Amino acid sequence: MKAKSYDKLFDQYVHKKGIYESVVLIEKGTGETVFSKAYGGKDIDSPIIAASITKMFTAACIFILIQQGYITLNDSLLDFYEPAYLKGLHVYKGKDYSCELKISDLLCQTSGLADIYEEGKNSIKKQAVLSDTFISFDENMALTKEKEAHFPPNYKNNAYYADMNYNILGDMIEKVTQCSLERVFDQYIFSKINMTKTYLPVSEKEYIPMVYYGKKQLYRPQFIMCSKASGGCITSARDLMRFMQAFFRGELFDKKMLDSRPYRKLQLSMFPLCYGSGYMRIKMGGFATSFLGQGDLIGHSGSTGSFAFYYPDKELFYVGDFNQMKDPALPVRFVMQLAVSAP
Repeated sequence: MKAKSYDKLFDQYVHKKGIYESVVLIEKGTGETVFSKAYGGKDIDSPIIAASITKMFTAACIFILIQQGYITLNDSLLDFYEPAYLKGLHVYKGKDYSCELKISDLLCQTSGLADIYEEGKNSIKKQAVLSDTFISFDENMALTKEKEAHFPPNYKNNAYYADMNYNILGDMIEKVTQCSLERVFDQYIFSKINMTKTYLPVSEKEYIPMVYYGKKQLYRPQFIMCSKASGGCITSARDLMRFMQAFFRGELFDKKMLDSRPYRKLQLSMFPLCYGSGYMRIKMGGFATSFLGQGDLIGHSGSTGSFAFYYPDKELFYVGDFNQMKDPALPVRFVMQLAVSAP
């Protein structure tokens, strides 16, 4: 796909989808820039909300701790929490599976836990659109206990996307390292690969960008700060590109760990996304891509319109942001179209 075609597709999305600011950066695996464009005053170094791409940072830290011998994928939540604290977290058809949950269940979204971010009339996402509220880890645990799980842990080929899986992983990382998550992220990832524009904010004194919901601009620093391991990072397109290349090239951990679990289809509302060891997969050449393309897109998207994907078949990396919460599937559709048209 020539730069002119990338340019046309980018403009179509910006002008037809109600986008007020956006940025996209495409690079080859060699680091050569294929295409770069921004809109609404943005550039590749402008702060963007990583949102759920943060889960890949959390997954990277889990892999590093495994490699260092501190934890394993088969470690139980009982290794980190008292049974009384876990009780009622995962209840399915009257049976409590809370003490059977493992790190792998959280990492691969196979725990079956309910997604309090999206589920229900008073979901956290809906609350965040209306107002800015800090919800502590203990409160997140309590809210999850109010909802029934969707299936037993690691049941058949099931996967169910839930932010709580990664909130728990983040808390575990802090327990194992005895450091704050923002310090662990910086030590294990940001400083190591020179991500100078990326941070996990812990104070409103740190810059946190606005995000659009339709035409409305939202400033939600408390919500961002309480998301931490599941969606709290602020980054830039340039930094995100550094991370994606490091993540999939084994610069942060042994990349063999990425093949530790099979991909599983997420809930129908997230079609065509599957989940593997800490990241999403979009299978090319099927119904979702009108049977065009081949291979897989692997990476993550965020509910604020952020995206970071690797296309191994073409050795291309796509990162960027549409800064629009109203249509969280928008970046996935955009990246699929980029991949289908790749030379």
